[in-house]
Amino acid sequence: MKKKTGLFASALLASALFAGCVSEEGSGTKTEGAEASGGSSDDSIKIAVVPKLIGIPYFNASEKGAIQAGEDLGVEVIYTGPTEADAAQQVKVIEDLLSQDIDVLAVAPNDAESLSPVLQKARDEGVQVIDWDTPADQSLVELSVHQIDDEQYGRHIAQTLVEEMGAEEGEIAIFTGGLSAANLNAWIDAAKSELEENYPGITLVTDKIATDEKQQVAYQKTLDILKSYPDLKGIMAFSTPAPLGVAQAIQEKGLQDEVAVVGTALPTDSAPFLDDGSLDMAILWEPDKLGYLTVSLAKDLAEGKKPENGQNVEGVGEIELWEDGKTVIMGPPSDFTSENAGDFDF
Repeated sequence: MKKKTGLFASALLASALFAGCVSEEGSGTKTEGAEASGGSSDDSIKIAVVPKLIGIPYFNASEKGAIQAGEDLGVEVIYTGPTEADAAQQVKVIEDLLSQDIDVLAVAPNDAESLSPVLQKARDEGVQVIDWDTPADQSLVELSVHQIDDEQYGRHIAQTLVEEMGAEEGEIAIFTGGLSAANLNAWIDAAKSELEENYPGITLVTDKIATDEKQQVAYQKTLDILKSYPDLKGIMAFSTPAPLGVAQAIQEKGLQDEVAVVGTALPTDSAPFLDDGSLDMAILWEPDKLGYLTVSLAKDLAEGKKPENGQNVEGVGEIELWEDGKTVIMGPPSDFTSENAGDFDF
C-alpha cells in the first residue's frame, strides 16, 4: 500500500509565489494581445514572449500574466509560439517576430542548440534576448528567468515520490515532455542524483519516456509501461500534461494504492486525480506570475536596468539574482494535494 501524506506539502504553501493554470483549450497566436497590453504608440517598448508552444494550460497561464504585465507597465506585448513543441516551428516564429521591430525577445526554447543561430541573428539586429521557463545558450542571453532552483526542485520531486511510495525501494519510471527541453532535463538529472545518492534501493526501469507535451501520449505510454513492468511502484512525470496522462492510466487500472505518482502539474487540472489518489501530489509554481515577471524584467532591460538580488517585483514578489548577474529565480515551488488543491483557482 502507498503511504499517503498531506502534511509534507503544507509547509511550502505560505509563499505567494506558488501555483498557476487555466483551461485545456489553446488560446492561439496572440498578436492581438499586444494592443490589449497597453503600449500601441510607435515609440513604445515592444516585447515578444515566445513559449515552447501555445494551447496547453501552463503556457495559457503564462500568457495571461505576460499580457497583464503589458497592461500594467504600459508596454506592447506579443505572446506567440508554435502549435507543437517543435524547435523548427519555434525558429520560424522568431524569424517572423524579428521583422516586427521588437525591442526584447523572451524565449522558452524547445531545443536550445537549434535556436542559437536565430538568437544570434536577433542580437545582431539589436534585439535584446532573454530566456524564460527554459534556458537557452547562456552566451546569447542577457537574462535567464527561472521559475525555481532546478537542483532543489528536482531533488524535492524525487524525495516526494519516495515519501508517497512509503518505501525506499522498488521500481520506478520517469516521464518527460520533450527529450531536448533543458529545464525538464535539469530537473530529471537532479531527481536521479537524489535517488542515486540517498535511495539506492530505488531502481529506474528504463530511460526517461517522452510524451511530446501531450496528455494522451502520457496515458498510452503509462499503460504500456505498466504492462511491461507489473511491479512498478512509482512514476515521476515532468511537463504539465504528463502527470495527468499518467494519473488517467493509473485511475483506469485501479492502481491508486499500488503505484505512486508525482509530477509537475497544475492544481485545478490535477484535482480529479488528486481526489481519488491516482495522482498523489502535483508540484509546481505560479506560471502566470512567471509570465508577468518575464515582461517586467524585459521592460527594465529595454530601459537599461538590470535586476537586483532581493528585488521586490510588483505582482510577483521578491526575486533571487545569482552571482552570474543574469540568472533570476522567481521562488520555491508549491505542493498541491487533495487537501489543498481546491483552494486555488488556476
